[in-house]
Amino acid sequence: MEKKQANRKDGLTRREFVREGTAAAAGLAVGLGAVESRAAKKTDMKKTRSYNGDMEYRPLGKTGLWVSAVCFGGHWKRIDKMVPGVFKGRGWLSADLNNEGFRKNRRDVVSQCIKRGINYIDACTKEEVMAYAEALRGRREAMFFGFSWYQEEMRNAKYRTAKALLGTLEKGMTNAKLDYVDLWRPTMHEQSSRHPKAEVDEMIKALEQAKKQGKIRFCGLSSHDRPHIKWMVETYSDVLDVIVMPFTAKSKVRPKDSLFDAVRKYNVGFFGIKPFSSNNLFKGDSTPGNPHAEKDDRLARITIRYILATDAITAPIPGMINPHQVDNVADAVKERRELDKAEAKELEQAMDEAWANLPADYQWLKDWEYV
Repeated sequence: MEKKQANRKDGLTRREFVREGTAAAAGLAVGLGAVESRAAKKTDMKKTRSYNGDMEYRPLGKTGLWVSAVCFGGHWKRIDKMVPGVFKGRGWLSADLNNEGFRKNRRDVVSQCIKRGINYIDACTKEEVMAYAEALRGRREAMFFGFSWYQEEMRNAKYRTAKALLGTLEKGMTNAKLDYVDLWRPTMHEQSSRHPKAEVDEMIKALEQAKKQGKIRFCGLSSHDRPHIKWMVETYSDVLDVIVMPFTAKSKVRPKDSLFDAVRKYNVGFFGIKPFSSNNLFKGDSTPGNPHAEKDDRLARITIRYILATDAITAPIPGMINPHQVDNVADAVKERRELDKAEAKELEQAMDEAWANLPADYQWLKDWEYV
């Protein structure tokens, strides 16, 4: 016993000392490797498009891209408040794309996004593709471009084959003068489970072929159907890189069987649409200086913070109609994530009122309270 004790160093036998010293060295190596890995990732992040030190960047699933924590949704609802007379019909998609005021507005908003480090733009209609391709002309590499020409994609029965979908992509890229697309995310039926598996397979086939052809870099989809999205992520995990779906200031993670389980497991990027419940959150008309502007700006920032606190979402993608709104959401990224009691109560009350007043065609948003 005394001999054994004599071979100990600080209470360890020689064998234990060597073993623990080796383990410590290995642990140190792993620790240094982790530090080096984090440093490498930080270096990669700083190489992303329109990097700005005041913006937060997040990995877009398994794509290898770093995108800003808040991105730019293509819708320009209420833009007539900034460019009177721009709508040629009743809806926002009737905007005159050749209107000089409209073109300047879109370019100014995109310019402010680039200035503030917002580096992804999501275009989901033929009008948006055309408008934003033009707004990015001469500076295409400043932002990642998400593409959908929904009028000639899965919602239209004529375009549910791989051949037809690839024709839509080619047509859209040609018309918009796009050499490539960063993310093709076809728009499916809002209730995408209406598509039989054979139609989904055709869409996946189109995505795979477009990627092999070098026309797109990454594959995605857009749907409002939670269970079906989860099934598609699990079924086509080797193809799907990104999903685009709703996430509002009311949305919460389901305690069990959450869609986020699949998102995390398969490392899929997630862009959240309708963060402001299609503007139903706000009292004002979105113009700077309107009587409700200050409160609406505050609610917008609180909403962005609330959504960013959910770690499975990559970024919300609000539509914006002026540079001030860009600054407002970019400022929200720099604020603390956790809401205090007063902020949480204010947001809850505002969202209760917003959902109580949802128009008939937006009642489906209530299905996204638990994701």
